[in-house]
Amino acid sequence: MKLDKSFYQRTDVLQISRELLGKTLVTRTGGLLTAGTIVEVEAYCGACDRACHAYNNRRTARTEIMYQPGGHSYVYLCYGIHYLFNITSNIAGHADAILVRALEPVSGVETMLERRKMHKIEKRLSSGPGALSQAMGIDMTFYGSPLWGDRIWIEDGTGNICDEDIVAATRIGVDYAGEDAKLPWRFYIKDNPWVSRR
Repeated sequence: MKLDKSFYQRTDVLQISRELLGKTLVTRTGGLLTAGTIVEVEAYCGACDRACHAYNNRRTARTEIMYQPGGHSYVYLCYGIHYLFNITSNIAGHADAILVRALEPVSGVETMLERRKMHKIEKRLSSGPGALSQAMGIDMTFYGSPLWGDRIWIEDGTGNICDEDIVAATRIGVDYAGEDAKLPWRFYIKDNPWVSRR
């Protein structure tokens, strides 16, 4: 069953991030369906988080979707190479987001392999935010898409992961954020082989 708007439009981005673990991300593009279990995410807390694109209420054409009610795709191009997929959360005006860092493939694996130009299933298929976007066919055309629609959505999947099976660690690639770089706001499923980095 698809998660509805109320799941995303809560005020605690850390809680939402943890609850996304074990859920299933699904895309349908070009008539092809792909799905993967979310196993690793990073939380970004709007205006107060130096690592967030919306820090200090910064508003640009790129970040505008973050200021809308939660539950939309925030996709951006990183280093001119990789599309990174984020989930917006909170109520309008708060600009929280969750980066999805790794998926465990569930269905449409042959399509994923073709998109990644790979011949066999291995961790690099959908481990890491750029890899998973490519595997799932996510690009800038997904920017702003509602996550309860027919092109991209999230399902309950295996349900909530127990607290003891969730690891909290520092986020990756945000050294510029000073003290906020030390926040343990990356969450992943303990011992899952698809996690991008331990």
